[in-house]
Amino acid sequence: MNAARWEHFEHKADIGIRGYGNTLAEAFEQAAIAMTTVVTDLSLIHAVTPIHIRCADRDHDTLFYDWINALIYEMATRKMLFSQFNVEIDQERLSATATGEAIDIEQHQPSVEIKGATFTELGVYQEDGLWVAQCVIDV
Repeated sequence: MNAARWEHFEHKADIGIRGYGNTLAEAFEQAAIAMTTVVTDLSLIHAVTPIHIRCADRDHDTLFYDWINALIYEMATRKMLFSQFNVEIDQERLSATATGEAIDIEQHQPSVEIKGATFTELGVYQEDGLWVAQCVIDV
């Protein structure tokens, strides 16, 4: 059974993102989707340009924090949005490909600009056999 899914959770001024998966990598991918949907409808983003991202940390929480901030950095500096994520995690090393396209204001109609991941409610853990990766993002 594929349990991969994502959701948002409420936070005072910002928004929480949470990804679930059968694997740690899948939870990270789902959280990235949750983050993107804060900005726009995922179906509006064409997956045409792959960007490679690498992070490393021994702690899963910090690795997730680094992953989300790396995505936000790539979105901001390349002026892109991503709709597909392929994450591989080997020990403390994350290697990923985020695929998307340049932001088109008319097409994507972005609702907010994400400033960064925060340590608020940051957590990577297993629950009922699923991996969960979550944090609050600053918008």
